[in-house]
Amino acid sequence: MAGAVRTTGAVVAGALGAVGALHAVWVRTPWPMGSPAEFADAVAGVGVDRLPTPAMCAEVAVALGAASYLVGARAGVLPSAGPRRLRTAGAGTVAAVLLARGVGGLLLFGTAESGRRFVRGERFVRLDRRYYSPLCLALGAGAALVAARGA
Repeated sequence: MAGAVRTTGAVVAGALGAVGALHAVWVRTPWPMGSPAEFADAVAGVGVDRLPTPAMCAEVAVALGAASYLVGARAGVLPSAGPRRLRTAGAGTVAAVLLARGVGGLLLFGTAESGRRFVRGERFVRLDRRYYSPLCLALGAGAALVAARGA
């Protein structure tokens, strides 16, 4: 089981780090989208006037970097610092946040016609159902395993 926890932790930490790096890129550019309008439609599901600010993207990048470290350290694939109980609680918090985002995305986001609580554009809703929410659920489940069984 220890090998599975290490592998899961490495994958989850790597994915969180990569998503954090992508948010850091978004501080300066809408890459990989061609324009801010396309970015707003696909990534946020809102108009350009409601996009998160660069500072918000930077804050999310830092939070994802911290989440990556907490899961990686709890899994034993990154050097650990501080009390073990904080890494355990941190990895558990990462799991809870990711699972909440995954479930919340599936239950709350929808188009105007769907009657869902948070109205988003059709493209975003499609991408959220296909990729964003399932990724959060998978990473959250992996982080939960690491929190429960990590070193």
